[in-house]
Amino acid sequence: MKISSEKREKICEQILAFLYSVAPKSIFTYYISKELARDEEFVKKLLLELKEKTLVIEIKKNPKGKIYLKRSRWRLSELAYNSYKNNQHT
Repeated sequence: MKISSEKREKICEQILAFLYSVAPKSIFTYYISKELARDEEFVKKLLLELKEKTLVIEIKKNPKGKIYLKRSRWRLSELAYNSYKNNQHT
């Protein structure tokens, strides 16, 4: 099933808005997909696209510094956070 680029952009906006709402915490892919009621693999694909655009940062280590083997946490980049923050106050 093919999703239009317009709908993909809207879902990406929802992902960014959710990450902004929980900032500065980093969230696992599973919880983002659960919040948006979307497939986890699809959300991961979108998150990787957002990472390429430097809008999100992927965290592959736990707080103790141990590398996750199969998981990733995500948070907004400083650029994206500041853009959202400036748009909220305007």
